[in-house]
Order: sequence, then C-alpha cells, then structure tokens
Amino acid sequence: MGKVNLEDSDSKDKKTEYSLMRVKGTWKRQLKKVNKDTCDCVPAAKIYDSITEKGITWTVVSPVVFTYKVTETQDLLDPGNDTLLLGHITDQQQLEDFKKSNKPIKRFVVVDQEVYKIYGPKITGYLEANNVLYKLLALPTTEENKSMEMVLKILEEVNNFCLDRRTEPIIAIGGGVCLDIVGLAASLYRRCTPYIRVPTTLLSYVDASVGAKTGVNFANCKNKLGAYIPPTAAFLDLSFIQSLPRRHISNGLAEMLKMALMKHRDLFELLEKHGRMLLDTKFQADNSVYGCNRLQAASQTTRIAITTMLEELAPNLWEDDLNRLVDFGHLISPALEMKVLPSLLHGEAVNIDMVYMVYVSKESGLLTEEEKQRIISCMVGLELPVWHEACTMELIQRSLQDRLKHSGGLVRMPLPVGLGQADIFNNTSCEILHQAYEQWCNELSIATDGHCDP
Repeated sequence: MGKVNLEDSDSKDKKTEYSLMRVKGTWKRQLKKVNKDTCDCVPAAKIYDSITEKGITWTVVSPVVFTYKVTETQDLLDPGNDTLLLGHITDQQQLEDFKKSNKPIKRFVVVDQEVYKIYGPKITGYLEANNVLYKLLALPTTEENKSMEMVLKILEEVNNFCLDRRTEPIIAIGGGVCLDIVGLAASLYRRCTPYIRVPTTLLSYVDASVGAKTGVNFANCKNKLGAYIPPTAAFLDLSFIQSLPRRHISNGLAEMLKMALMKHRDLFELLEKHGRMLLDTKFQADNSVYGCNRLQAASQTTRIAITTMLEELAPNLWEDDLNRLVDFGHLISPALEMKVLPSLLHGEAVNIDMVYMVYVSKESGLLTEEEKQRIISCMVGLELPVWHEACTMELIQRSLQDRLKHSGGLVRMPLPVGLGQADIFNNTSCEILHQAYEQWCNELSIATDGHCDP
C-alpha cells in the first residue's frame, strides 16, 4: 500500500486531479468540483494524471478505512446474549432489518481444541438455542501448528460450508495463535471475509484480540506470513480466564507489564501491588479472600492495558511508522521462542527480552538501580522468568541484525527511561549491549534456571 505525497512530485510534471462520482450505477471522473446533489455517491478516492515527456502516469489514491469494535461483555455464551451473533453490526437500521427478517443466522466457528474440551457443550448449546446453522471446527492451534497448512485446512472447510462473505463472519474462539490463524484464513477467503475474535487467554485478551495483525510461522520464523486485517469485532469476556492454568495467567501479565513499562506508571504500580492477587483470583470476581479490591484491580488493569495498546495501534495499524513502543520485548523474543519451542510461552519469552532490555537501559543511564530492581521484583512477583540460558549474546546479536534488515536499516529499540516512560533508540553501542548481558547473567542466572513448570 503506497503512500502518495503529490507535493513532492517533479514540478515539471503536468498533474491533473480528478474526483470520482457514481451516477446511475456507473463511475466517472470529474475534473471540476463534484456537485454531491446530482450524483449517487462521491468517494474520497482520487485519480491523478501526470504527463511527462516519457508518457502518462495514473496515480490512484483510494483511502482504506477499517472500523472494528473491541467490546467487553459478560456471559458471552449465555443463550440470551446476542452479542456473539449480532454485536458486530454497527448500523442500527441494518440491525433492526436483520432482526425483522426470517433469514437464519449462519456461522462458521473455529475453536481451539483445548478450549473446546472445556466450553464445547456451552458453545454448541448457545448456537442451537439461537437456531444458528453452524459448522464448528476444533483444531490444535498451538505455536508448533501455526502454519499455512492449518490455514488451508480451515479454508477448505469454510469453502464447503458456503458462507456469505459479507454478512456471515467467521468466529475464532481461543488464544492468540488461534486468533492469528483464523484471522489470516478469513483475510484470504474471497479476498477478505469478516471475522470475530473471542480471546480465551489473558494474553490474547489484552494483545492479539485488539490489533489488526494476523499470521502464521514460516521458514522457522515467527509470524513471517500474515496480513493487517482487523476483525470486525473482538468480544472480551473475563470469565474465560478462570479456566486457565496459573502459568498462562502469568503469561498474559507479561504483555500487560510491557504496556505499563512503556506508557503507564499507574498500571505498573497496580501490577506491582496487586499482581499476586490477580494470579490467585484469575481476574475473577467470585473469590472472597481479597474483598472488593479483586474486581476493581482486574477491571482497571485490563482496561488500561487495552486502552494504551489501542492508543499505539490505532494511528499506525499498518505499521507505516516502524518506531513502535509496542515492540518492546519483541526484538529478541521471537528468535528465542522459536529456538526453544515449546518450552517457553510467548509472554515468557517477551519477559526475558524485556528484562535484558531493562539492563540495557540501566547500563545506558536511562534507569536508576532502584527502578531496575523494582521492575525485576515486579516480574518475579508476577511469576515470570527473568533469565534463560538459551538467550545467548549470539542470539541477541543475530536478532538485532535481523531487526536492521526489516526496520529500514535502524534497530528502533524501545527502552524504558523511567517507570511508565519510554523512547526509541538507534545508537546503543555494542559495549553497552555486552555490559548489560554480563550484568544480567551475573545477577539473575544464579537465581533462576530459566525453566518454567507447566
């Protein structure tokens, strides 16, 4: 998708701007200002003719606008709650017309295999209670299976089911891997079929579900194939989190901590203070041990994490700007995660990346020793790994070299410059990187073996 800056074009070119209008079903260029009262539709698209001695060039400027909703809800699988089936419709008249029609609701649903073991009867019960014509596909959507083969398997089933590609969104229910795979499949089918994300892990709740990225692993690289196609809606229900193992709650807390360190000191302090409680209660409101604080902390932390994530993603959905604070923890972790697959979860690999970068910040004079220790103590309190033997200096250097190749020749390293503050750096010296690595290993390799219990 090319960006057009017509002001920078060769001043010798003869440029002519045309607007477009539709009259009685046909589109026409219009040189002068379009009278909107005399035509059916006037889009934001433009066509420019540029005439030079060598010939003519047509430049098409066609804005692409995506609108998608991220909605917190409760009891998503309650048969009386129509959010999962109709919550994606933004036009009120369209919604009313649909409810009045006798057209049956048809949905293709992909569910992670482990999620299906827990919620399968509830999902099918919900669909049947609402008289939905459905196909439910339960798949092992793990990092090891995150491939084009899985995408094609989904697409074969979608094709056999015969969806209306505009009005019958595909539904993905599962963790981040499931949401990524199904999102890519939907973006490929008929060049873009709408889809809905329902995250069932804490990590996908605050990360994968709210963005536009889809993808699969390829050539032993994480998410090397993919597209930027956001869901038509993401529906968030914290009750799914209660069925997660404790380690997976900790895994999601890593991505929340990422946003806290980059943008929001208050979120950091909430995690610092309430992290253990959130782990114990699994972000649920039905545990009386901690009193009313449990619900408030769960709601506050997830909402701040999502809001700060959306602030960074919304103006840069296609990553036109490669200076991204949300890349913190993601410079080294992809290579580490793939190297030791499946022993580290995504958030665990991200946290190991983050803690090394915290040492880089400290050695660069950007963080105080006290701030560094507070961050590490918070990570330990969230039961996240803070060192791993596979994260060698060689792996770090190779990852940063790869980063240069794919980030316009700059490393674009997000680093904390305080608690809840960050900046992008391109000139961190090899000496600093080595000093940080040695200090990291000296202080933390003795305290942990880098392994996580299931």
